Amino acid sequence: MNTIKNRLEDFKKILNQKNIDFYIVPTADFHNSEYVSDYFKVREYLSGFTGSNGTIVISQTETGLWTDGRYFVQADKELKDSGVVLYKMGEEGVPTIEEYLSQNVKEGQTIGFDGRVVNASFGIKLENLFADRNVSFAYESDMVNEIWTDRPAFPASKIWIVDEKNCGQSVPQKLEIVRTKMKENNAAYLLISKLDDIMWLYNVRAADVECNPVALSYTFISDKEAVFFVQEQALTDEVKEYFANYDIIIKGYDEIKTYLESYDFAGDVWCSLDDINYLLYKTVKEHLDKINDSDDKNKLKIYEDVNPTALLKAVKNPVELNNIRDCYLKDSVVLTKFLFWMKENAGKVKMDEISVAKKLDEMRSEIDGFLDLSFPTISAYRENAAMAHYSATEEEKKEILPEGLYLVDSGGQYVNGTTDVTRTIALGKVTEDEKKHFTKVASSMLRLADAKFLYGCTGSNVDIIARQPLWDCYIDYKHGTGHGIGYILNVHEGPQNIRWRFVKGSGDVVLEEGMIVSDEPGIYIEGSHGIRTENIVEVVKETKNEYGQFMGFRFLTYVPIDLDVIDTKYMEEPDIDKLNKYHEEVYNKLSPYFEGEELEMLKKSTRKIFSEK
Repeated sequence: MNTIKNRLEDFKKILNQKNIDFYIVPTADFHNSEYVSDYFKVREYLSGFTGSNGTIVISQTETGLWTDGRYFVQADKELKDSGVVLYKMGEEGVPTIEEYLSQNVKEGQTIGFDGRVVNASFGIKLENLFADRNVSFAYESDMVNEIWTDRPAFPASKIWIVDEKNCGQSVPQKLEIVRTKMKENNAAYLLISKLDDIMWLYNVRAADVECNPVALSYTFISDKEAVFFVQEQALTDEVKEYFANYDIIIKGYDEIKTYLESYDFAGDVWCSLDDINYLLYKTVKEHLDKINDSDDKNKLKIYEDVNPTALLKAVKNPVELNNIRDCYLKDSVVLTKFLFWMKENAGKVKMDEISVAKKLDEMRSEIDGFLDLSFPTISAYRENAAMAHYSATEEEKKEILPEGLYLVDSGGQYVNGTTDVTRTIALGKVTEDEKKHFTKVASSMLRLADAKFLYGCTGSNVDIIARQPLWDCYIDYKHGTGHGIGYILNVHEGPQNIRWRFVKGSGDVVLEEGMIVSDEPGIYIEGSHGIRTENIVEVVKETKNEYGQFMGFRFLTYVPIDLDVIDTKYMEEPDIDKLNKYHEEVYNKLSPYFEGEELEMLKKSTRKIFSEK
């Protein structure tokens, strides 16, 4: 922790020299990606906190870290003795970053941040918050370079082309739909910074962000042109020819700012303020303002809305859906075999959290079409599973014994899909509380998956179906119930989600046929155990009648739920029926891939259970 303290002291000296009173460091790259490459892990470098979500605010008197409920336990542990104060987001009495700044920033002071890693929405909030305080903003440089002398290299991987037979739509078809959406919204131009949107639009992938097959890039689209800004190192001759065949202009990644500064705009520019960085937003806005000032006829503006590609990408087409179903079946087979191996070998083979994660990763890598993991495997034993996004280290990995609960949250990137699944299993004796909590979580997942709802519902309408069994026990989990999932893309994908908490400005979209979402309730008891059961489901149409179009979910994940931890006295009869029906489906789907002892284990693991009440 002395290293973190020294870094912060050195950084505060730089802030003092530049007359910056507060400096904000989020967890982001230039595209507001959820996961970032090592080059962009500035917040981790300055604070020591390794979670994937968090923001620090540095002043001469305090460094505060804000993170969400998934990371409270981890952050408490990692920040100990560092001098960094933890602000638990969403907890009663804890100020938001905006509230904290409002309470502490004084008249005439300066707030600093790298404008390329802060999104426009947050930057505009700060502008509005301090509009009457004569507060200045310093956002055009990355000052951590002055102390981070061994900073990792800027990411630059090779782009590869997705086989069109796996896409379902060609690039010209997608561009035509996007341009139609632009016309419908009276936008002459579309500036996209969100990496998975760009990859989806052009049917390409890369590896610039860990586990996310994307290339650092921007695209700018008008009714006549499409310009792709990307690093020269990312391009092969094949890729250059591919883009040329579609008349897509390629320019350098670092040319985006000067290109926008000099562009002769003749209409409104569509930007997603949650995705585009503040520096590019200011570049476009200031240029439009100059055009408007020079010609009274021009009243050009930024059209602020989610990229049209976001919803188009979220609703999978028939080709994608068929591939995804096949992908999840193969992935389910491997995870099931791994869980059987764990239960059979705990106590017989020396194992720890890291060694078993490596075994699963290796097993998954042998699936046809495997590309990469979709996120680093979460392998957590006993109390470590209480940290929802726990990451084991060589220094603190836990030995796995034939007792207690083990949780594994994992997934893969394949040429025909992206997977995500969580299972918790018993490796031996478990407590009564663990059985109760496990059973309640299983019931929660199954109830949501079995839900029927009218078209027009959003994730916030159905979230309570999953939480009700836990809320009945006055228990909750501090994360969403479900997130969208990409197609050979990011494992966390919007705009759809399932959550109960209203977050102003976050958006809430209708659950559409063809969307893919996770269903992952959990219970986390600090210092004791953590349980999460996650299935991925496909949004489908059900009955249509005089009341409207009813919707529902169809399972994509087919992995047994550990009956060794199920206690039917904690279940309603309909929940038992749902579990039996699910296990019947699991057996029918998986049995062709099993034989011998493994097939017998599958039969046992999916056997019908009955109420003991």
